[in-house]
Amino acid sequence: MPQAKSHIEIAFQSIPVFADDGQLDIGEINFLLGLALRDQLIDEDERRVLGQIFAQAEKGHVPPNVQSRIDEVREKHDIRRA
Repeated sequence: MPQAKSHIEIAFQSIPVFADDGQLDIGEINFLLGLALRDQLIDEDERRVLGQIFAQAEKGHVPPNVQSRIDEVREKHDIRRA
């Protein structure tokens, strides 16, 4: 069976983040980023999905350290705001 596209896996793996407490933490950011970086590259679909996940997280309260990590990941990997 062919492997799922990584952006689909990233989106799927983000569901428990929002179903659990509705907040994204640094460990979850790093986990989702790790999925995108398995092949050492973040493609446009992965950027789009990560941007949507970050935007969803930012609709609620985001602790300063988490916001800082989101901003760092956005800048380093050219992830636009959704």
